[in-house]
Amino acid sequence: MPSFVINEKCDGCKALDKTACQHICPNDLMVLDKESMKAFNQAPEMCWECYSCVKICPVQAVEVRGYADFVPMGANVTPLCSSDSIMWTVKFRNGMLKRFKFPIRTTSEGEAVPEGGYATGTEDLKSDLLATEPESSGMAEIPKVK
Repeated sequence: MPSFVINEKCDGCKALDKTACQHICPNDLMVLDKESMKAFNQAPEMCWECYSCVKICPVQAVEVRGYADFVPMGANVTPLCSSDSIMWTVKFRNGMLKRFKFPIRTTSEGEAVPEGGYATGTEDLKSDLLATEPESSGMAEIPKVK
């Protein structure tokens, strides 16, 4: 099910040039209606349901109706992001709430090491090696296919 905006909650990110959901959408589907100053999904049929817009919305105005294997019929899901985790709240149609907290980082913000700390390998663009091979594979050299 594609993302949709709850107009009553949306504040257009305080009338900035670009809303948070516009900034994060990998498919450039979210846009700001300049008259109403509300965001909306301009092509719901193209939505990947990645939940990026839902997770980034500061006023929780964007929702995605989950599939039955993830969210039971009639329930809704609300993510709440922090700097190191996402708290998912599932509200069932009988009113019961369940919360699940998942980490989103394994290192502190700004502390990730590029290429995992491995050497970037060869500069030869015609090489069969991937960027950090052979060091990251744990082998002295990568076997060749004849």
